Amino acid sequence: MSDREHEPYDVVGIGFGPSNLSLAIALEEYRTHGLENDLSALFFERQSSFGWHRNMLLPSATMQISFLKDLVTFRNPTSSFSFIAYLHASGRLPQFANNQDFFPTRQEFHQYLEWAQARVADRVAYGSEVTSIRLPPPTVPGLSDRLRLEVTDTTDGGGRVVDARNVVISTGLAPRMPEGTERDERVWHSSELLEKFHRMDPRELRRVAVVGAGQSAAEITRFLYDELPHAQVWAVVPSYGYSLADDSPFANQVFDPGAVDDYYFGTEQTREAFWRYHRNTNYSVVDDEVIRDLYRRAYDEEVRGARRLHILNLTRITGVKRSGAETRVSLQVGPDNEVRELDVDALVCATGYNAMEPTGLLGDLDRHCLRDETGRYRVERDYRIVTGPEMRCGIYLQGGTEHTHGLTSSLLSNTAVRSGEIADSIVARRSGHNAERAIPTKVGGDSH
Repeated sequence: MSDREHEPYDVVGIGFGPSNLSLAIALEEYRTHGLENDLSALFFERQSSFGWHRNMLLPSATMQISFLKDLVTFRNPTSSFSFIAYLHASGRLPQFANNQDFFPTRQEFHQYLEWAQARVADRVAYGSEVTSIRLPPPTVPGLSDRLRLEVTDTTDGGGRVVDARNVVISTGLAPRMPEGTERDERVWHSSELLEKFHRMDPRELRRVAVVGAGQSAAEITRFLYDELPHAQVWAVVPSYGYSLADDSPFANQVFDPGAVDDYYFGTEQTREAFWRYHRNTNYSVVDDEVIRDLYRRAYDEEVRGARRLHILNLTRITGVKRSGAETRVSLQVGPDNEVRELDVDALVCATGYNAMEPTGLLGDLDRHCLRDETGRYRVERDYRIVTGPEMRCGIYLQGGTEHTHGLTSSLLSNTAVRSGEIADSIVARRSGHNAERAIPTKVGGDSH
């Protein structure tokens, strides 16, 4: 343990995906602009190296958001950590401009994220899992101005203890499987697709099925159809076919930074309207190009009389049984809920994720965190959990705040501004300023 770890860090981040990477950059830009030179930060990530949805980096799959919604641009357009700066450093800026496309491939965007994290990697401990957060003995009786984190090395099982004045939790989403369905070497969640797929002999995959109605499900169906030209591919869709994602300009305003204020400070009726009218911007919807491509393939097969792409609409899984290499899927199909069984060599469940839930990590500390009438965490506008007056330290959430901050709670669209607001809040609290406000960071642009 280094001498530094006997002192509290100003910020400790738990998890190091795009959200906390964006926060690390915001804190770095505070330092480089001389605003908070001695601000100390450390991030823990249980993966051995940086990675963001590695198993969904499918060939030609593109981002669903503009490259301008990167880690920094909406917070600081002059940042040297922007996607444009990455393209310039990579020598591809003219070629990207000639491509005339706002939506880079996921492969390229992942390369951008890796490039950005390499520049702040000295503040990241990979292969380190935070197992608990608790209160240390108070320096002032009855008050606590720091938190104590227990960290386990995922390689050798060793441990250490770190103190922090503020903790920012960004542990990501938890894969969700259909009820009663367990993952194994033949039953996969979309989050493990490429890893599991490349372990298999493609010749053994002659019948594959994909469950789900969203973008990932449609992309995986297309991927398996292309990669396994000898295979029968079933798309098990609970809706009546794939639904189109609304990415029109007015609908996309729901992802604007200002929409967070409208949701946070809005009435219950306003919040309900956000979800009722705008879920189709992100949830269980598919881009137009992918829908048309799959439909065209299915139609061409009908013309040729050689069918191997099967779209099962209004269909849900009721059970999965394994017998050796055989996987038998029980289905209820169509408007009459016809019972049907399907034998496949692999089943991919693109059935989404559960929201980040930090309760287990907080442990006994949870009793100091205040909740609303429905039992959910009360969260300030700056993404800080509301705690009792005895706690002066801050617990911030990057995710798990859909009930307070709306659709963009865990999405890339608002990452730059969200991280900037958290950084502003931490710096303001550290300086003794009003901690209840969050001002969008404009480091390198306008003054605060």
